[in-house]
Amino acid sequence: MARPQGKKKGSLKLGHVLLVEDDALIAVALEAALLEAGAKSVTISTTTADAMAALRRHKPDGLVLDVHLADRDDGWALAELVNSVGPKPPRIVFSTGAPQDIPPQIAELGPVLEKPYDHAELVAALSRPPREGLMARLRDVLGKHESGTATPAN
Repeated sequence: MARPQGKKKGSLKLGHVLLVEDDALIAVALEAALLEAGAKSVTISTTTADAMAALRRHKPDGLVLDVHLADRDDGWALAELVNSVGPKPPRIVFSTGAPQDIPPQIAELGPVLEKPYDHAELVAALSRPPREGLMARLRDVLGKHESGTATPAN
């Protein structure tokens, strides 16, 4: 369920954030921090299935993703999915107790924060310009090639 913020106090320039976290205490604390920082609304999903349903209802501007959820141990698959559909994927931040488990090509999609982390780190990570993942780079190259502006490789 998305919870809107009444008065913005922070400087986070995000509209809607999808927070995928199966630890209720962490989820509520992160939701409060994101709203305090200026997110317009936050939807908390505790499972991959719940997150998929939330993605069908509303495209988020930011995605905070716990990669080890109770229902699946490859939460980064959600990041791959949202990065591959549409021209403008949300900003993605990974939240995990085991950053070494995230495949390197997946970690390129967004900052990886190792639990426990300060909420200010999350806000800072969401405030940075999004990284260009593999799919975005491929779309760029294909778009330039189709328009005739691609430069030949040396």
